[in-house]
Amino acid sequence: MINVTLRQLRYFDALAHHRHFGRAADACAVSQPALSMQIREMEQAVGGVLIERNARQVTLTTFGEDLLRRVRDILRSVDELGDFARASRDKLAGRLRVGMIPTVAPYLLPKVIENLARLHPELDIHVRETLTPKLIKEVAEGRLDTAIVALPVSEPSLTEVALFSENFLLVRPGEDAKTPVPSAEMLREMRLLLLEEGHCFRDQALSFCNMQSSPPREVLDASSLSTLVQMVGAGIGVTLIPEMAVTVETRSAPVTVSRFKHPQPSRTIGMVWRKTSPLAAQLQQISEVVSLAARALRAPKQDGAKEPAKRAGRRKVA
Repeated sequence: MINVTLRQLRYFDALAHHRHFGRAADACAVSQPALSMQIREMEQAVGGVLIERNARQVTLTTFGEDLLRRVRDILRSVDELGDFARASRDKLAGRLRVGMIPTVAPYLLPKVIENLARLHPELDIHVRETLTPKLIKEVAEGRLDTAIVALPVSEPSLTEVALFSENFLLVRPGEDAKTPVPSAEMLREMRLLLLEEGHCFRDQALSFCNMQSSPPREVLDASSLSTLVQMVGAGIGVTLIPEMAVTVETRSAPVTVSRFKHPQPSRTIGMVWRKTSPLAAQLQQISEVVSLAARALRAPKQDGAKEPAKRAGRRKVA
């Protein structure tokens, strides 16, 4: 009988994820020698080499890759035992692993955490911010309980729940405040600043400008919405940002923010989780809390978007 411990399985999973002994050890809160020793003992137990060791990174052997899929199935099943126990409680409590995309997390996360802490103080919330493909993969593999992403994700194994929709706004240099808002066709001839490849928001912006089939005249990439807005303020070009980001990202930049004519570009933000998750009912409750947080963020805009611009003297919303 093969004698492999749950600890060894988790160490191997972490090592496969990080592809580096030091980072895997940090993630598991153990020393690097201790993790390395457990991996060697696991290799002896299963009777095969799991990894190729070199100075820079870890590479899984073919046997290691094959075993990894089974290991993750086992770990997911073990984690679901805890989820079943948590689901049997009358109140939300315990660890909750939530993922968010970068174009949502900085703006929505503070209010979500505040509301969850008030309504469900026994929740231990762990947040991961990364791109949609990684979040979907980690939810499907059981590394995350849920993720907040742009819909649809069209993953058959996941439940999708729409939370809210928001428009995209055009950000231009401040001196353009009195010029007409360009159409989607006109944007193709302008220097358009976008998030780097991998961000779903980039794809949505390109879709609005109908740039999928033919490359734009000139596109510059950035890693964050903050950088995009600052580049616009410096006169480098124009960009699109989601409505929830406007207040935060434009408060210190000399830019003007405008709405497109109808139909306005928009996106739907939602929560996803595994259809087999024992926490499905609890996650549905949490989705309602997230929806309320998003509604609170959008509520001030109904009072008039131009008022903050007058006080700041730096930007204007047209």
